[in-house]
Amino acid sequence: MNYNINFPNLNIHLEHVGQSIDVFGFEIAYYGIVIALGMVVAMMCIMARARRFGDDQDKFWDITLWTIAIGVIGARAYYVIFSWDYYKDNLADIINLRNGGLGIYGGILAGILAAVLLCKHSKIPFWHFADVVIPGVLIGQIMGRWGNFFNREAFGQYTDNLLAMQLPVDAVRSRSDITAEMWANAVAINGDTYISVHPTFLYESLWNLGVLILILALTKRIKFDGELFFIYMFMYGLGRFAIESLRTDQLTIGSTGVAISQVVAVAMMVVAVALTVWKIHGKNNKK
Repeated sequence: MNYNINFPNLNIHLEHVGQSIDVFGFEIAYYGIVIALGMVVAMMCIMARARRFGDDQDKFWDITLWTIAIGVIGARAYYVIFSWDYYKDNLADIINLRNGGLGIYGGILAGILAAVLLCKHSKIPFWHFADVVIPGVLIGQIMGRWGNFFNREAFGQYTDNLLAMQLPVDAVRSRSDITAEMWANAVAINGDTYISVHPTFLYESLWNLGVLILILALTKRIKFDGELFFIYMFMYGLGRFAIESLRTDQLTIGSTGVAISQVVAVAMMVVAVALTVWKIHGKNNKK
């Protein structure tokens, strides 16, 4: 199999970009390694911020660990539910994460629910907790998206723009993600067929990096607990709505053709605005 990945308009040619590494005879996917590494760095960031804000680091550690674990379960459940046509006949694959298959929105929603309940149990204000941990969440998302790079998945429609990514057809995770337009513009390089696509994993990673920088810059200027979290919800939803329109592997609502991720993105933005207005209104009423 051809493991090369090219960014021809940037003159970047990566050879032998594998999908896994063999450790004592056990194959470990880079997808899982990248996500695990993202979680570790995210935890380090969260603990540093908890210390900076004078919070109980042990409580934050426990809540965050449980939130991550439940978030992963939620992300997998989300993906399986909206890909049920496949999994209903392949039940054993439901617990197989080595080839990808995590729906980030499922992780976010399950994580939020878990954090709300755990914060209540630990007597920690949830909105404050959310503001402290959200940079860590973004770091995890920024790093985790590169798992899609190694899996050759979650890419967009055909493009020849500056960031266009060329993938050999035989290395793409699923042939069903290759559209007629991609085939029409496929090229042969050294005897292998390559498609040229939008690297949507890179777009989202860069967008999230921008959101992270914004949130860190605003940390000292927040006027109420939850403000950073609401900014994250709105900005992430905005970016995801736009980027999702490019992807060819969208999870849709039944046979409607409507991308569930875009629906959730709009809902996140609306909820973020509503909660911000509610918080500001409540704060003004206390004056």
